[in-house]
Amino acid sequence: MAEALATHELSVLLGKRQVLRQLTLTAHFGELLAVVGPNGAGKSTLLKTLAGLLPYQGRVALDGHELGALSASERARRISFVPQQSLLSAALSVREVVSLGRYAFRPALVRERAADRHAIEAALADTDVAALAERAFTELSSGEQKRVLLARALCTEARVLLLDEPTASLDIEHALCLFTLLRGLATRGHAIVLVLHQLEHALAYADRALLLARGEALALGPVREVLTTEHVRTLHGVVMVPNAAPGFVLPESAR
Repeated sequence: MAEALATHELSVLLGKRQVLRQLTLTAHFGELLAVVGPNGAGKSTLLKTLAGLLPYQGRVALDGHELGALSASERARRISFVPQQSLLSAALSVREVVSLGRYAFRPALVRERAADRHAIEAALADTDVAALAERAFTELSSGEQKRVLLARALCTEARVLLLDEPTASLDIEHALCLFTLLRGLATRGHAIVLVLHQLEHALAYADRALLLARGEALALGPVREVLTTEHVRTLHGVVMVPNAAPGFVLPESAR
């Protein structure tokens, strides 16, 4: 599979704190890469850096292009980032929030075109927020807001998606729908990089996993080869109990 993202000796310093150290990784089109690790490991910082939101040392390549050499609009067309929480405080409607994902595709003051409207409606439908389209974003629950932010990311039609704890605040049904959607996107050639805290989700849905500990890569590879009892104990100080967690599937998957 072709490389979507690649870093070489990536380091990030925030204030006086070294958050990421000499991190080398790859993410490919057509796969779902899970980033796992304890609180403070540098997971969110990594995603923000890959999205071009933080300064860094080393090299970051996006679809073969040096990240720092791309303009903001070029980055926006190639990569989209869904944060843990939104700082949006304006009472924009859900549809207006999702439509923000189209700004990199049209000049300023140009009205929505047919392609924009199609992308917006498809994103609203895929994330099950079409019924909320006229609601104010600020009036939604945290789980609903998370789905709207995902819709905004999908609306960009970027082939690389970065998602920071996308299932946080989601109920079981919408979490399962999210993973079904992400797996479908990966099958169609997207590269999905997402931070996950629930290891059972990484094992069930990811192709590969990056294990982060204190800003460094503990392991990177096929998810079942790196999420071992030894690595989990090193990362989290706990012992995995095989088949201990309850499992859930969507009704159509149970037939």
